[in-house]
Amino acid sequence: MRKEHDFLGELEVADELYYGVQTLRAMENFNITGKHIDHDFIRSLAMVKKACALANMKTGRMDPTIGNAIVKAADEIIAGGLVDQFPVDPIQGGAGTSFNMNMNEVLANRALEILGHPKGSYDIISPNNHCNMAQSTNDAFPTAIKVCAILKSKPLLVALQRLVDELEKKAEEYKEVLKMGRTHLQDAVPITLGQEMGSYASGIRRGIKRIESSMLGAHIVNMGATAVGTGLNAEPSYIKDVAAELSTVVGEEFYTAENLIDATNNTDVFADISSGMKVTALVLIKMANDFRLMASGPRCGIGELKLPPRQPGSSIMPGKVNPVIAEVLNQVCYQVVANDLAVTLGVENGQFELNVMEPVIAYNLFNAMCYLKNGVNTFVDKLLIDLEADRERCQYWLERSVGIVTALLPHVGYENASALAKEAYTTGRAIKEIILEKGLLTKEEMEHILSPAEMTKPGIAGADILKVKGN
Repeated sequence: MRKEHDFLGELEVADELYYGVQTLRAMENFNITGKHIDHDFIRSLAMVKKACALANMKTGRMDPTIGNAIVKAADEIIAGGLVDQFPVDPIQGGAGTSFNMNMNEVLANRALEILGHPKGSYDIISPNNHCNMAQSTNDAFPTAIKVCAILKSKPLLVALQRLVDELEKKAEEYKEVLKMGRTHLQDAVPITLGQEMGSYASGIRRGIKRIESSMLGAHIVNMGATAVGTGLNAEPSYIKDVAAELSTVVGEEFYTAENLIDATNNTDVFADISSGMKVTALVLIKMANDFRLMASGPRCGIGELKLPPRQPGSSIMPGKVNPVIAEVLNQVCYQVVANDLAVTLGVENGQFELNVMEPVIAYNLFNAMCYLKNGVNTFVDKLLIDLEADRERCQYWLERSVGIVTALLPHVGYENASALAKEAYTTGRAIKEIILEKGLLTKEEMEHILSPAEMTKPGIAGADILKVKGN
């Protein structure tokens, strides 16, 4: 054991641990989620600390021997090492101070070890004086959130693009599958299944652009702001250099905020990112619901889609298979929407020169990114790739719907079309059958007017027939 102290007193720390007294206090105080800090977030804060050490050495304020040892320790964490040395709860009071000091202690003790000194020799390398030089939790922590959000956005955007690509494949595959469109959950006019798939792809593409746009704000950081944005204890040259060093460390361009006070006390960039995911989740919910409805039945529902069977659907009903993959995407998206509310509440509850609610903002932002990525990949892998259209079922409903009468208006007139619809409703007969019986159109004319090519494009279906007849 070794003894460490802060201004509140002294605690014993197991000698094999790299964290110290302030981490122990955080563990005692915050037993909230039962989880540990996100691994990408650990790496992100280590990247920030590495950039700070490099910038401090560049200004001449930090001894290169100490600075290089801190950089080496940070590199080990960035590579995935020492993850078990970050036991603090992700939701914590203090605006992230517990995590910041957890990182500072681990860096200091690993750097001491690298230089051949015992852990806890803070007179040589200090968590506060060296690992936190020219910093505050109030600039290091939100900058790490931004770095982590950028890292996590990449696989999320890849997942969403995969979804778009697969939907576009289905749009091409089903471009000739004519089916009934529905509005108000009632029969409307025909549409192709391919057009529906293409519309889903379009909506997701818009979500990708929305998220990409929101991520631009994550590249503007407040490093050098220190406690309240005034830059106290941070030299001007450091403030200039640290964003450039962070850009090199992360491999993304970062820029120092024009107004460091604003960038320290406002966290609206995180609301922007969260909102982009929430709105995308709403589009996904709509799509998943449509899939579930089109696959309903399979015999006593709509049944236009055949979802790949993934597991038995009932503990009591033999042979039942449920749309579990579409259902899980729905639930993932509900959680993303809920996370957005937590982020929103965190963003709006900052006071004066700091938003102290950043831990809960980070926790919900990162979870939403992870859940959404996993939910979308599951939907693509377990449902969309092996999706099949029931072409016969689509044709079955199409022929029994009176919605196709809309396309006949220019050819038979509104009064005749209304009469056809009424007779079809009351007798249960097909529209096509009644038209042929009354001699309103020939079979060839009717099939041409009601073909997928004519029914699902702008203009009058069968306009060439009208032209031949002189109408």
